[in-house]
Amino acid sequence: MSHEYAFLDAGNIADYLRSRAELRDRIDADRIASIREIGDGNLNLVFHVVDAEERGIILKQALPYVRMTGAGWPMTPERAAREADSLQAHFALTPELVVETVLYDPERYILALEDLSDHSVWRDALNRSEQHLDVARRLGAYVAAVAVGTSILGRDRGEIAARIAETQNPELCTITEDLVFTEPVFDIGRNEVLPENAADAAELAADRAFAGAMAEAKWRFMTQAEALIHGDLHTGSVMVRGASGAVAESVKVFDSEFAFYGPVAFDLGALFANYAFAAARATALGESERAAWALSLVAETWRAFEAEYLRRAADWHETRLFDAAFAAARLERIRSEAFLFASAKMARRIVGAAKVRDIETLEPGLRAPAARGVLLAARALAANWREVRDVEQFAELTGEHLLGGGR
Repeated sequence: MSHEYAFLDAGNIADYLRSRAELRDRIDADRIASIREIGDGNLNLVFHVVDAEERGIILKQALPYVRMTGAGWPMTPERAAREADSLQAHFALTPELVVETVLYDPERYILALEDLSDHSVWRDALNRSEQHLDVARRLGAYVAAVAVGTSILGRDRGEIAARIAETQNPELCTITEDLVFTEPVFDIGRNEVLPENAADAAELAADRAFAGAMAEAKWRFMTQAEALIHGDLHTGSVMVRGASGAVAESVKVFDSEFAFYGPVAFDLGALFANYAFAAARATALGESERAAWALSLVAETWRAFEAEYLRRAADWHETRLFDAAFAAARLERIRSEAFLFASAKMARRIVGAAKVRDIETLEPGLRAPAARGVLLAARALAANWREVRDVEQFAELTGEHLLGGGR
């Protein structure tokens, strides 16, 4: 399908803002003071626009191709509709934890979002060795709110059936299915590692236990339409505000264009994997206490998820069969699946396309052992995810490699 529409740039943004009556109370298009492109992602144009009164707004436009490769890798801009829909649905459940969507323009695939320029991307803050407290807890509560509030646990069966149909996101799901689950085992030419990690990547691909776990993970990702999950929840899709060492003043989730009805555990596993990256980086930099803190975020997120999930269980749409015993069984399964998905996410960000700055910005002499530690942790988790009974065991199993510097 061909998509032809004008792309935003510094020269046409003011005119665009004037054309949108919904934004007149947010920003003065006739008195624009600055326009700055801030996007560093792979798929979109992102601009921060500020007027003379210092009121700001974020404009995000989906491109019809993958930005990091150009027009040679086409990509539907309809993903912007999925992002707008999911952000609005999640904002309705937890407005204090999700960026506000001010406008969605379906003709040019543009989202206007609240200005969070006084926040930092959490990954960037972690990479600066900062520690914002209580972020992991809030993210656990966010995932639980979505798990209940967008599923048959919190909504009518007919409504959920309609929502599953409305929120199909096949192209972006295919990216996840290929890059996260398949290509770490079967490289099609997009994988890349340091020469020092070539043997590590080869051992990963030859690991039959890992391959079997990825088959299980991919199957569950493709078949379990449980809730309207974020789909790409990591430390780079969370904004934080406040001083390092203190409780975060604000936490906001954004960037949910991979959203679809999928397994709740996928979002949790993605967070767990990103805490592992932060721990591996801290270890490489000799910050052992911060590394242990980063790995402890797994337990903080899980316990908050569990508590919020159970709190909302009292108001489930169906409580006769979906009782306390059912809730406990569901939590056990979600926890186990989160470990499985964490394994996939850990490996893919080391050997596959679209890596993480946590590891990539380390000096090569530090990067290779850090990457090795993540891969060893991913393999250990893939081999044992069914037997790992709690988050403490997760920390012990992965920490042996993450906190040991890849030894």
